[in-house]
Amino acid sequence: MSSGTLTVVPETSELPPPGRGDLTAADRPALIGPLDTIEVDVFGIPDLGREMQVDASGRIAMPLAGTVDARGKTAQELAQAIEIALRQHYVRNPEVTVNIKSSVSQVVTIDGSVVEPGLYPVTNQMTLMRVIASAKGMTEFARQEDVVILRTVGTRRMAGLYNVAAIRRGAYDDPAVYANDIIIVGDSPQRRLFRDFVSLSPLLAGPLIAVLQ
Repeated sequence: MSSGTLTVVPETSELPPPGRGDLTAADRPALIGPLDTIEVDVFGIPDLGREMQVDASGRIAMPLAGTVDARGKTAQELAQAIEIALRQHYVRNPEVTVNIKSSVSQVVTIDGSVVEPGLYPVTNQMTLMRVIASAKGMTEFARQEDVVILRTVGTRRMAGLYNVAAIRRGAYDDPAVYANDIIIVGDSPQRRLFRDFVSLSPLLAGPLIAVLQ
């Protein structure tokens, strides 16, 4: 994540939406996420083979293996995790293969001071507050005024600084969130870049929007 300098965009209260090309990331590794559909095969034990959907929290449940966390793993990494779980339940030398059948590529990343950071699927009308709720909310000591949304718009890497408490008060709108956005709650290199601007205007009437350089 770039964290060099930023240029605040004056008189702008919204991050511009990404273009169609910004919503895909061809170089992203095939990581399993919530609501993806996967196929699991266990060599020599056909009864354990099945197609299943990863639940909203990023987990799967299998006979003998129990509940396994799949979120953020490659197919090979998940296969290894299932093999470990099966060995713990007395399956000798399990050989597991995992294939991703269909992927929910439209995901947003939330990190920092939230209860469950990670990748979350972007649904229609997804907003900042809804993503935070999907991550089970902010942690007890999270700074509500330190929430940054990072977004690629064309060739520009942009950032918006938001105050969740102000959004809850109705001071300004809950911003829309799009696929490939990265949300960081709490201190971050990007948040620190806003320091000088916030010190000049500590009582912000709206979000700060900037271009990262």
